[in-house]
Amino acid sequence: MTEHDREDGAAHVSTTLEPGEAAEAAIPELVIISGMSGAGRSTAAKCLEDLGWFVVDNLPPALIPTMVELGARSQGNVARIAVVVDVRGRQFFESLRESLADLESRQVTRRIVFLESSDEALVRRFESVRRPHPLQGDGRIVDGIAAERDLLRELRGDADLVIDTSSLNVHELRAKMDAQFAGDEEPELRATVMSFGFKYGLPVDADLVVDMRFLPNPHWVPELRPFTGLNEEVSAYVFNQPGAKEFLDRYTELLQMIAAGYRREGKRYVTIAVGCTGGKHRSVATSEKLAKRLSAAGIETVVVHRDMGRE
Repeated sequence: MTEHDREDGAAHVSTTLEPGEAAEAAIPELVIISGMSGAGRSTAAKCLEDLGWFVVDNLPPALIPTMVELGARSQGNVARIAVVVDVRGRQFFESLRESLADLESRQVTRRIVFLESSDEALVRRFESVRRPHPLQGDGRIVDGIAAERDLLRELRGDADLVIDTSSLNVHELRAKMDAQFAGDEEPELRATVMSFGFKYGLPVDADLVVDMRFLPNPHWVPELRPFTGLNEEVSAYVFNQPGAKEFLDRYTELLQMIAAGYRREGKRYVTIAVGCTGGKHRSVATSEKLAKRLSAAGIETVVVHRDMGRE
């Protein structure tokens, strides 16, 4: 801890503030993501974003100190900033070096994450997407890779963390980023439970689909027909049917097992679609019950009733 740190561990920096503002402001944690084109910069940035970082992609290096100052003014709302730097020219690199020197002069702590990969892996990736390397010009992909590697040599030497992605898939790269930046907390999984009616079509963004049409339809009970699955009487009718409560118990257990696997694989969002004929009774009642079970299991859950009210 330096003389600019408080006893509670929060670093501070003097910024150019307007009269009447506090003379000191908390410095956001700063990570600069750079490296070879095609080595996984976007995946690394998305991982930090999912972990709650404020991510800025392709920010001009000269604006990095300004970004830090704005974060310091946010009164803790922007506590962690990740900047993706795409170095594609000598002048651009010089600007980055000046910004890093500026941060150092202000005693701002920053970490540089450098994404590396072999020439063979990079060539394979560019060829698979049929895109040229940004620095190859009229030459070959390998020429662009060589030019970029030479340009980034000094930055790589200054990096705090170098990750070689030559043999890593997306999930493995995310796991490495989680290990470095998630701390002791397990990465969160966010779930959307969506009720829908099969007669209106399957949700295109569903990861998992369950069909509640094996239960009797409240639509055919005259006193229940006008209501929806949000009504207590409709919900009681649905879950008093044989197999309904057992299904909810078993499916919740299955989802907890799937959620653990999603976390291991770096998946952060899941949409669970619960369907019935019209999306009014059975699917709505089940979605509400299921969402409460998932929330109780520690999964951040929201409920969406896509087709309720369409009849």
